[in-house]
Amino acid sequence: MTAPLTPPHQPHDSVWPPPPPTPPGPAGDPITAAEVVQGVVVTLVSAVAGALLGVLWLNLAPRVLLISDGKGVYLRNSEGESAVGADGTFVLLALAFGAVAALVVFLLRRKGGVPLVLGLALGGVLGSLLAWGIGTSFGPTDDVVAHAKAVGPNVVFDAPLELNLGAAGMLAWPLAAMIVHLGLTAAFGPHDPEPEPWNQPKPYAQGPGPS
Repeated sequence: MTAPLTPPHQPHDSVWPPPPPTPPGPAGDPITAAEVVQGVVVTLVSAVAGALLGVLWLNLAPRVLLISDGKGVYLRNSEGESAVGADGTFVLLALAFGAVAALVVFLLRRKGGVPLVLGLALGGVLGSLLAWGIGTSFGPTDDVVAHAKAVGPNVVFDAPLELNLGAAGMLAWPLAAMIVHLGLTAAFGPHDPEPEPWNQPKPYAQGPGPS
């Protein structure tokens, strides 16, 4: 007489134990309303800081000198690099503003998050637009003919402040902000905990044999 075998509809215990659950990290956390508010604040503060960028660009950018002979307006120095210098000054200032903005945001909010990065990017674009508007509006007038008539012939005067490399100028701030912030977060921000190793598989336990 033999003992009954294990019924076929009752499976044996699994040989491979299920892996332990991995605790959720910052990357997997849902975006909260507080993080969205923080991103909006970063956008607004960065946009307002563009006014300072515009004032610095207006005062630090090299001037393009013009002169009139009473019939036409000409460059005072046809081989000058002042126009390129104005663009370069704007780009360098924008890169510095983006790096500083990213550093300040990281120091205040080390955990990071998508809303903060988007706030830095959008705020950088808005700040660059405001800086460009301030520099061109408060600089020398763009009515060159009227300006030449006002100062008279053979008198050197400043050309209007222009940003020829518009795309590079508008993207310098947001790109610098995102790159610096992501680099700081990857190097010094909180990291996800390492998952625990799986347990060793249990040996297969065969059912009871015949008596």
